[in-house]
Amino acid sequence: MKVVVCGAGQVGFGIARHLAGEGHDITVVDRSPELMERIQDQLDVRPIVGHGAHPDVLAQAGADQADILIAVSASDEVNMVMCQVARTLFDVPKTIARVRDTKYLDRSRHELFNNRGIPIDVIISPETEVADAVLRRLALPGAFDAANFCGNKVQMVGIEIEDDCPIIDTPLTQLTDLFADLRSIVVGIHRNGKLYVPSFGDSLEVGDEVYVITATSDTERTLKLFGHTEKEARRIVLIGAGNIGLQVAKKLELNAGRYSVNVIEASEKRANVAAEALDHTIVLQGSGLAPEILREAGAGRSEIVVSLTNDDQVNILTSMLALQEGCARSLCLINENAFQRLAGNFGMETAINPRAITVSSVLGHVRRGRILRVHAIADGIGEVIEAEAMDTSPLVGQRIRDLDLPDGIRFGSIVREGEVIMPRGDTEIFAGDRIVLFALADAVDELSSLFRVSIEYI
Repeated sequence: MKVVVCGAGQVGFGIARHLAGEGHDITVVDRSPELMERIQDQLDVRPIVGHGAHPDVLAQAGADQADILIAVSASDEVNMVMCQVARTLFDVPKTIARVRDTKYLDRSRHELFNNRGIPIDVIISPETEVADAVLRRLALPGAFDAANFCGNKVQMVGIEIEDDCPIIDTPLTQLTDLFADLRSIVVGIHRNGKLYVPSFGDSLEVGDEVYVITATSDTERTLKLFGHTEKEARRIVLIGAGNIGLQVAKKLELNAGRYSVNVIEASEKRANVAAEALDHTIVLQGSGLAPEILREAGAGRSEIVVSLTNDDQVNILTSMLALQEGCARSLCLINENAFQRLAGNFGMETAINPRAITVSSVLGHVRRGRILRVHAIADGIGEVIEAEAMDTSPLVGQRIRDLDLPDGIRFGSIVREGEVIMPRGDTEIFAGDRIVLFALADAVDELSSLFRVSIEYI
């Protein structure tokens, strides 16, 4: 598959790295020679220095032969023009654009993005995606990562194994025997910097980061089994009332009376906007780095402080200050990989990575065939994938134990006619099954062939 990626920032780099690693023909376009040099040094892609909205630049990038154009530059408007030029002049079959400004995404303007308007097939809204991820994490306080699949019937949860975990040193096969009615399966373990698919004879160790696929109705019980009994936070302080922070606050307000939320925003203008948009939330104008503002917002009495500014360093320092004030827990956004390593230290929870969330969202729309959703984990070392078994799939009609699966793939769940089924060796795959699988990055290509991804686009 030939893909043109316009934008070589963190998101564009992440997308190009994933797709190039799977053997696709990738061309990256950006105006920055420095970013293009970095791309060329680290990835097997074709770099083009230039403005991705200019027809001659897209022609040089081979847009006339491209299957997909992905526009993820820093400008919404430039991304839109890129898609317009790609479709109008080069007849690119599929266009994907990152659009951040929620004014473009208002439902009353849904006619803007179609073949009669701006021909964008898929719009990715990072702020909305990240806000939803924050809410999932708030709902699952014992998990460091979470994603929903199959219409929210199935969840993937990342769980850290701590000293008080009751199932340390217990072989996974024994867990299956002891909790036969629990619809959960360990599909991946991140240990000592290595992510792998465990065998059923493996045991868990303190410090492991474990990825579990579970029926959503069994998620709470699963977390308890792994030693996490944290209660959902109800007293919350949000730092930052930008697009993400405001969306989170609005969605929390939908559960009237369930949460007590205070917001701190440094910008007076933005604080006023938030105060007008929120009905039951207190908005304070000031810096989250000021201890007196944190105290006024009740950070010391809160159950969690969530830092959602666009500055990693502010988010990290605010989290540390809030913990010093007596806050029970903290959660923050961190974009830079170098800062991600700080998460989990100093009492901070593992952070949310907006870049990784956006890359996952784009990948879910790039895959061919019946690949319906993708969630990248461990900075792209692995993926959790929801796919549909079509009539033409080599999986259909076979039992799982008879499949010649590579080592890097593990079935996690099957949804059939609305029922969640935990896959066992004798489980037969039917056409129409929704399957949630875990795959290491180097096994994704083989996984794709199981769903006949070369036949059609989604």
